[in-house]
Formats: sequence, structure tokens, C-alpha cells
Amino acid sequence: MSVSQLADGLPITRQAVTKHLDALQGAGLVTIARRGRERLHSLNPAPLREVDAWLAPYAAAWDARLERLQAHLEEERT
Repeated sequence: MSVSQLADGLPITRQAVTKHLDALQGAGLVTIARRGRERLHSLNPAPLREVDAWLAPYAAAWDARLERLQAHLEEERT
């Protein structure tokens, strides 16, 4: 999408959208392709998949703990 297309759906200025896109591009999360005078931005989800894979064991551990907490709290209510 172009900056204008993205900015139209957001409650921030085009300049703010551009700054955010620059940061996302620097992090490798957005790629930019030129089409004529336009710059089109696309999401690159690969880095997020790496983070998700790294966090998965922690998420599983927390899920188990939260399930035990929920069971304990339900026992206390009765």
C-alpha cells in the first residue's frame, strides 16, 4: 500500500505514518517497492515468525500456569 492509502485509515498524519514505516523497514518488517512515482509498502512477516518461535516455549509454560491458577480460583469459589 502507499503511504496515502495507509494514512487514510489511521487517526495519525501522513508524516507520522511515514516515520512508522521507516522504523518498520529498518527492523526488516516492511519492504518498499517503487511503482512509478509511488512507493508501495508490504509486510514482511518472517522476522515476526522467528520471534513467535522463540517465544513459543514461554507461552506454553505460562498457559499451563494460568490454567492451574484458573482451576484453583474456580475451586475457591465453590
